[in-house]
Amino acid sequence: MVSSSQEALTRLRHSCAHILAQAVLALFPGTKLAIGPAIKDGFYYDFDRREAFTEDDLRRLEQKMQEIVGQRQEFQQRPVSKSEAEEFFKKREEHYKLEILSELKDGEITFVQNGSFIDLCRGNHIHNTEEAVAFKLLSVAGAYWRGSERNPMLQRIYGTAFFTPKELDGYLNRLEEAKRRDHRKLGKQLDLFSFHQEAPGMPFYHPKGMILYDQLISFWREEHLKEGYQEIKTPVLLKDELWHQSGHYDHYKENMFFSKVADGSYAVKPMNCPGSTLVYRSAQRSYRELPWKLAELGLVHRRELSGVMHGLFRVNAFTIDDAHVFCTEEQIETEISKCIALILRVYKTFGFQEVNISLSTRPKDSMGSDEIWQKAIEALQRALQNNKIEFAVHQGGGAFYGPKIDFEITDSIGRDWQCGTIQLDFQMPERFNLEYVARDNKFRRPVMVHRAVFGSVERFYGVLVEHYAGAFPLWLSPVQVRVTTISEKQLQAAEKVMAFLQSSGIRADSDLSDEKIGHKIREAELQKIPYIFVIGDREAATNQVAVRKRGKQDLGPQALNTVIENLKQEIQNRS
Repeated sequence: MVSSSQEALTRLRHSCAHILAQAVLALFPGTKLAIGPAIKDGFYYDFDRREAFTEDDLRRLEQKMQEIVGQRQEFQQRPVSKSEAEEFFKKREEHYKLEILSELKDGEITFVQNGSFIDLCRGNHIHNTEEAVAFKLLSVAGAYWRGSERNPMLQRIYGTAFFTPKELDGYLNRLEEAKRRDHRKLGKQLDLFSFHQEAPGMPFYHPKGMILYDQLISFWREEHLKEGYQEIKTPVLLKDELWHQSGHYDHYKENMFFSKVADGSYAVKPMNCPGSTLVYRSAQRSYRELPWKLAELGLVHRRELSGVMHGLFRVNAFTIDDAHVFCTEEQIETEISKCIALILRVYKTFGFQEVNISLSTRPKDSMGSDEIWQKAIEALQRALQNNKIEFAVHQGGGAFYGPKIDFEITDSIGRDWQCGTIQLDFQMPERFNLEYVARDNKFRRPVMVHRAVFGSVERFYGVLVEHYAGAFPLWLSPVQVRVTTISEKQLQAAEKVMAFLQSSGIRADSDLSDEKIGHKIREAELQKIPYIFVIGDREAATNQVAVRKRGKQDLGPQALNTVIENLKQEIQNRS
């Protein structure tokens, strides 16, 4: 349910989009208008203009918007006939508005006017422009009309608005902090990963980046082993017929890659679930085996427009930490509860204390009967209620084969990221004729629970980089300790310390250069290494190291055995 304050903020931001469009037409006559909605963190308006908007243009537009705000223009809404609206926009050659009008019926068309500016709009605005006291234009980006690359490329001006200047300043400060934490910048600085035109939207992990990746996967495997999952691996390339059978071809083909080979047409898998059904169907199953839990770190490929790809957050190739639980109808709620507990436990380990949970219902583009969908939705509702979990409901937000529970984590600077999901599916077991022998020796249909904790491993990786600002906890850090020396006289002692660290399972490197110790420490801090061991003459003579913790915390000289045992304990606890 949307709160009254959220509704009021949406009205404010929607109104600012109109004020922006009014300012654009005043400063840049001849610009054509597309659409301008409120969005989660602000608003945007799409424009068709020959010249590109510049940073200076945004500043001028803000000044013009301030003028409009000072004029206290009222927002007035009135119904109009379709013919009147068409005549109005034809005179102004607003062909994007005319295209929208062509899809509307008489009796459902309204104009909203403030000052001399009139827009085609359903309403939901503030009383007058004077209420817009805190707004900011943020950026310009390209956007295809109606999201299709077959349509013209427009210019989208993004902005945000809040009730007070203090709230706006807080948001802008968070934006600056987000830029500092940008995983693409930190990925390069820390030498974790890179992208190359030879494989657009497909990450290349470097040695340090692979250490972090492997730590994530090792932890994931450890947690799944505790829960009784068995890991499988299915092919990346599967025949077209499989995707027709699963329903993905009809509902998802625009996002899929295809390949023609000698014996027919194949698709690169966009999801792992059909492969799991084939593993299940490879032998006769008994009720005694259920629930049967199959986990897969499956590499999938999905076509994304080049304009929407964004580092690790939106890619063409990524790994889903998938799992498919095959169970009886009687086992559904128990298994859903176990999935919820696992997901929340994993998030807590990474420091995500705030998790927002939502239940998404049947979308328009879906398959199966209303009766089956209702049964699935009610089963998810009961599981959430039985676990005393508060949740929002997103009408129409489910997968095409079933309703789902989504998990949205809040990071260290207050941003929300949708990651985990649990989906309840009666459709695929039917389509793939999956069966088990029940207690009464009759064949019955299992239910399929689709479930991911990270979601996309790549996206979760990127979220972690930004959540920690690259300063990973000890257990995740690619380099856990850097060994440094005061001078070349301690080289032999440093080599012994390095050997001891490595034999103890601590990931360590060394800086034995001729640089001054202050410079070496600064370099280690820039690389966000958790611990620095400094060795001088005294440390070399007493088998000690001077320990510095990331963040300029000097912990003083410590016996090597003692500090390594402490590190091992910290790693084991994942603290």
